[in-house]
Amino acid sequence: MTYTDLIFDLYGTLVDIHTEESAEVWEKTALYFGFYGARCTGAELKRAFEREMAARQAKAGQSYECFPDIPFEQVMDALFRKKGICTEGLGQNAAQLFRIASMEHLRLYPHVLEALAALRAKGFRLWLLSNAQRVFTAYELRYLGLGEQFDGIYLSSDYNCRKPDRKFFAALLDEQKLDPARCLMIGNDRETDIAGAVNAGLATLYLHTGLTPPDQEPADPARTPGKAPADCRRYEYEGDDWAALTALLCRL
Repeated sequence: MTYTDLIFDLYGTLVDIHTEESAEVWEKTALYFGFYGARCTGAELKRAFEREMAARQAKAGQSYECFPDIPFEQVMDALFRKKGICTEGLGQNAAQLFRIASMEHLRLYPHVLEALAALRAKGFRLWLLSNAQRVFTAYELRYLGLGEQFDGIYLSSDYNCRKPDRKFFAALLDEQKLDPARCLMIGNDRETDIAGAVNAGLATLYLHTGLTPPDQEPADPARTPGKAPADCRRYEYEGDDWAALTALLCRL
């Protein structure tokens, strides 16, 4: 087996999700703020959130990071504190309310659980490396039945940086003592998952799915696993058919 470790992106790779951060979502979140005495309109809350997030991202970028990832709930906590409300847990609750209110659907792509089980049975170790907020994603993983499917879960908000930053890839590679030459990164975004993995020395499998950014090119059929040259380290696959894809991966 050429590869021993498979590293997965989450949203758009294993999970189909659609969120809409509409004015109505901000109004509902503002109502929650108002329940605790921090009255504001949805538009006011949105502007305050964007200012606070931008300030924290700028500070992080200036000090150590090109691609900072600021925990969402910390920003919500800061907004409560600026209104004089210091009750513990309100930021987390507001963040989760915002996420649920914005979510139109959340579901696994077909055959994902069967695919992960088959790949593990084949002998691969499985890792999750996702640009994601723990305050949302930890619960979504549990809801989807993914929480116990990986040897380790790495979420960008825990590391204050995100793909494509090499530091986020290094967190996994260094902590788990993985050999980059034997790791395959699987993701649906050329600019974050794939470019970042290449920079970290990993082989890659680009999935062109319905959640791939619309400006990115479809998969090159000549790079499909099983059709690509034997020395290929930059695979590509069109779609989210995990039943077919698993059979191809098991032959790598």
